[in-house]
Amino acid sequence: LPDAMLSSALRVAAGQCARRVFARQLSGAHVPAGDFKVLQRQRCFDGYILRVEHSSSSTRTPMRFAVYQPDARHPNEKFPMLLWLSGLTCDETNFILKAGALGHVSGERLVLVCPDTSPRGLGLPGDRDSYDFGEGAAFYLSATAEPYKTNYQMFNYVSEELPEFVQTHFGVGQNMSVAGHSMGGLGAMNVFLKNPGKFQSVSAIAPICNPTQCPWGKKAFAGYLRNPEVEGKEWDPVELLNSMPQSQRPPILIHQGTADEFLTEQLKPENLPPLSGPGPLYMEGYDHGFYFIATVIESHIKYHSKFLK
Repeated sequence: LPDAMLSSALRVAAGQCARRVFARQLSGAHVPAGDFKVLQRQRCFDGYILRVEHSSSSTRTPMRFAVYQPDARHPNEKFPMLLWLSGLTCDETNFILKAGALGHVSGERLVLVCPDTSPRGLGLPGDRDSYDFGEGAAFYLSATAEPYKTNYQMFNYVSEELPEFVQTHFGVGQNMSVAGHSMGGLGAMNVFLKNPGKFQSVSAIAPICNPTQCPWGKKAFAGYLRNPEVEGKEWDPVELLNSMPQSQRPPILIHQGTADEFLTEQLKPENLPPLSGPGPLYMEGYDHGFYFIATVIESHIKYHSKFLK
């Protein structure tokens, strides 16, 4: 071969080899590189942060998530996982970039997984008309109403498909916990309560606690559910907890700022029934944003670490 063609062929072969090696490094086994696409990979806190795209069978669309993985101390090491669900308008990057969590999950030797908040690019009626419905606002439920029921199956995605995917490809063991903020706090509580025994612990920061009684929840349920008055109760932590005897209600670590602009109208933590642990922990002067998340995130990560190890 001419030198230029040989050089090009070698570069292609080297790239293919590198992708195969990288896939094996991620999973500890022979995993076809085509199973997913790594969009970004950067060194961070004695590990790597990656943004990944893969084809989802739940949403029937490409889905993206971010994952932080500490360096393994031996080839077959399996890490516990903390699944983080973000709030309205977020994607897979917001929590990773703004919350100050990576040093803490590294210190606790956890894998952190942050999915996007909805399918994207479908062009469904109304899915980009407002910040609190459609893209970036899927509410982590299983839609039953047209035209959303085919793709907006985020509950199955975050509670079944994505955990299985990261267990296969990213050195994650069986122990998992779930946490989130705002809409994601609602999602975290629902994922935990509707999958008894699957997740070791749950926590939430400024969560939507009673969506059947707030404008955000009523709007979402009216658009995503065929019979929102009935089905909405299945996606409401207050309703789910009230259906349990108090002795069977799990502990849920909740932090809530007293200066949160959504506290009275949208979040309604006062409607939660008594839990087996302390109720919501109110923090004076904090609002709904990432400065509040960054203030309390270390305590949430350490809380989950106790259950995961």
